[in-house]
Amino acid sequence: MPLNDTRLRGLKPRPKVYRVADMDGLCIEVRPTGARCWRFRYRFAGRANMLDLGAYPAVSLHDARRERDRLRAMVRQGVDPSAARRNEQAQLQAEDDRFEAVALEWLGKQGAWSDATRDKATALLETWAYPWLGKRRLREITVTDMLVLIQRPEAQGKIETAQRLKQRCGQIFRYGFRTGRCDSDPTATLKDVLKTVKVRHHASLTDRKRVGGLLRAIDTYPGTFVVMCAMKLSALTLVRPGELRAWEWGEIIEDGALWRLPAEKMKMRVPHLVPLARQTREVLDELRPMTGSGPYVLPGARGGGRSLSENAVRVALRSLGFTNDEMTAHGFRSMASTLLNEDGWNGYWIERQLAHVETNKVRGSYNYAEYLPGRRDMMQAWADLLDKLRRGGQVVPIRAIG
Repeated sequence: MPLNDTRLRGLKPRPKVYRVADMDGLCIEVRPTGARCWRFRYRFAGRANMLDLGAYPAVSLHDARRERDRLRAMVRQGVDPSAARRNEQAQLQAEDDRFEAVALEWLGKQGAWSDATRDKATALLETWAYPWLGKRRLREITVTDMLVLIQRPEAQGKIETAQRLKQRCGQIFRYGFRTGRCDSDPTATLKDVLKTVKVRHHASLTDRKRVGGLLRAIDTYPGTFVVMCAMKLSALTLVRPGELRAWEWGEIIEDGALWRLPAEKMKMRVPHLVPLARQTREVLDELRPMTGSGPYVLPGARGGGRSLSENAVRVALRSLGFTNDEMTAHGFRSMASTLLNEDGWNGYWIERQLAHVETNKVRGSYNYAEYLPGRRDMMQAWADLLDKLRRGGQVVPIRAIG
């Protein structure tokens, strides 16, 4: 049976890679991480071949079928699509190894990024890199060139901009190295040349009476219902704001009791599991009739298949009277961490629920489900505590068992 978007969103990861066929050689490959990638299978000169057509949903079903049809036409004309792609890539590498061209190619491959992240990276490079390096070949750019480049924003007091510029340029050079267009990353030796900036922690409320006031204010939010639910789910799930905005209905498993976040959506690129408390499921049940026909749990107001705006929760908090120095969208995580630690919950459970990466990243990549039974209990207790604080009930920390 041909695929459709509903079936695609409902495909769940398994312990091993598996594929589901569409038509005429097109199939979707589902990986244990939850990533879904298009594949085109064909035969040429008696040999079976398979081509990668990109990741879903960045490449839509419509676009994947259109590309499949183009490749099938090549086969009928006696052209091997795999050989044609290799020749095309070799030609691109030979003809255009300028910094801006490689950077644009690299940006185009960041399918897991949000629109906001891509826009910020593009603006950074257009402002601080392309005017000086854009037309230069990657192999010609030296360590001294990069030092001069990153010191420009630093000289204006833009320390974080300088650090992010070095990071993005390093990613571009490493991509250029992998694609054969340069021999090294000149930013690699510039580790300690920039000034450091004092880390600013995300503002959050941790006084229990004030948390109760915040929750009551959210219940009276006069704006859109989706934004109100976004604030409630921020408090209930403990995920990062970008992860919440990217939440898709198809990621909810176990009859609504668990949210599986694929690695490509996580900051640390490790898959993550979020137990959904009864109160969280109730919010989702209220949302489903309104947003369940689209991919996102929290869609944007403008529609078009886009997720909620990056600033929606921040603006809503300001409208409720909470300043940026009191509470932020990211502050719900700090709020939960503080109160759960006060209540004596297992620190490992809290850190795992916040998806803080393990020191041993290899171990972390295999243990994203670690402490899940305990985390289920903790997340339900957290939701119950929020209800109690909302009602103005007990605010004294109670030591948990765990």
